[in-house]
Amino acid sequence: MLTTPLTFRDATEADVPALVALVESAYRGDASRAGWTTEADLLDGRRTDADGVAEVVRNDSGRLLVAERDGELVACCQLEHRGDHVYFGMFAVRPALQGAGLGKVIIAEAERTAAATWGAPEMRMTVIRQREELIAWYERRGYRRTGRFSPFPYGDERFGIPQRADLEFELLVKPLG
Repeated sequence: MLTTPLTFRDATEADVPALVALVESAYRGDASRAGWTTEADLLDGRRTDADGVAEVVRNDSGRLLVAERDGELVACCQLEHRGDHVYFGMFAVRPALQGAGLGKVIIAEAERTAAATWGAPEMRMTVIRQREELIAWYERRGYRRTGRFSPFPYGDERFGIPQRADLEFELLVKPLG
């Protein structure tokens, strides 16, 4: 259970190294296995890098929302306004804190921020379709599967080194209102 209140703010370029470490710890390598969002069995290599995170921080069409507790970075997520919707991505919660309800608080704040900032009617995200447990978690938050898929960027190691040949992304959507 959360004990100390969270504070939210937009990331700055000074946050980039800590954000890269957070995202990597939540998704890749043995450290990610402390939480339940690991992709370590599907992908090797890096999830992101400093250039990719800095690009999100500098994007005028969005923001990288940071959650802190007692001044310590504990979670983040990307919000990008794309006309008729807001794209939700780069969602990471420190592995040792996963499973305690923190993710629910972060995604609710992301949805509130997206609606208040851009008035967009819908939030969208893409999730690796093989991540059934994660997709089920999003469904419990009101997201629905669309059955629309996009290919995984095989050969582009910026997104990781696939450990299987059938990876693809599914689009999930949720009305904001």
